[in-house]
Amino acid sequence: MATKHDLKIELHHNDLPDGLDLGDCVAVDCEMMGLKPLRDRLCMVQLSAGDGVCHLVKFGQGELHAPNLSALLEDEEVTKIFHFARGDLAVLLAHLDAVTVPVYCTKIASKLVRTFTPHHNLKTLCKDLLDVDMSKQQTCSDWGAEELSPEQLEYAALDVLYLHEIKAALDVMLEREGRMQLAQSCFDFLPTRAFLDLCGWQEEDIFEH
Repeated sequence: MATKHDLKIELHHNDLPDGLDLGDCVAVDCEMMGLKPLRDRLCMVQLSAGDGVCHLVKFGQGELHAPNLSALLEDEEVTKIFHFARGDLAVLLAHLDAVTVPVYCTKIASKLVRTFTPHHNLKTLCKDLLDVDMSKQQTCSDWGAEELSPEQLEYAALDVLYLHEIKAALDVMLEREGRMQLAQSCFDFLPTRAFLDLCGWQEEDIFEH
């Protein structure tokens, strides 16, 4: 199991370095100035191959051309693990013009199999599935600052450090409950869901009567 003590952070500016191979399954998360993709700028994208190394791509104001990162996000041979993928996919589409596929969402997986609880946030999944206590103290901080604090960098890295292990635990439950195919169908729809959000259908249920 990856632990906070194993954490290694690699900070990059504006894009991933050429030739970086993160394998066929990568954990991904984003930090923004706020929660509205069309208003608030993208400040950072975090990635991890599940090996205890977290790559943080920090963007400056107006510096949103990242061909290596975009290629990875759109690589159909690499699964991208998110927690609440719907939000991050909309951010990546809005700011990098990247259609992220294929996708696995730990929040959706949790909601499909952990129906005994209403709590599906990342902090809860870390505690319930991995017995890891995660601090969320840096949630509301200025990610657009020119220099980020060590606490901010660690917070950002921790958001992807455990996603591979959480996915593995949820996959066992999805198989046990016979809901793996249903989960995959939900994951496959997420890029379209993100596009609908950006086009103005965030709240309206287009499937209702």
